[in-house]
Amino acid sequence: MVVLCAAVVVHDRAAGRVVMVRRGPEAGFAPGLWDLPVGKTDRGESVSAAAVRELWEETGIRVAEEDLTLAHVVHGARAPKGPDGFVTVVFTAERWEGEPVNREPTKHDRVEWVPVGAIPGEAVLSTHRILAACVDRRPAGVSLHGWG
Repeated sequence: MVVLCAAVVVHDRAAGRVVMVRRGPEAGFAPGLWDLPVGKTDRGESVSAAAVRELWEETGIRVAEEDLTLAHVVHGARAPKGPDGFVTVVFTAERWEGEPVNREPTKHDRVEWVPVGAIPGEAVLSTHRILAACVDRRPAGVSLHGWG
């Protein structure tokens, strides 16, 4: 079974910043690393609906599905809860409501705006590449992990 996930890059282009989360010490995946707001789809849920829901659940930021733009796809050969790996569909949103707050303190120890020129070095997988592409408005790309 492949785990399907959705992530959102909330990009405040005017202020040159993005919303990021730092996974807490008890996180099941990549504790202590910075990441995008991301999570698994629920049964019967579209990936764009999951992106909207996960962003709200983790950060308190609301976006509309129609304001999401496909940015990147990450395909991993292995996942902690997916024996056949994972696929994460990454969207960008440049329209949103609210300010980031940590709504899941058992999963994250920080949720905040991060300047695009100061993305932390300790980040999950393709985060730096994804953010650079989103900031530059490059066409959607693909990152592969564990396939070779």
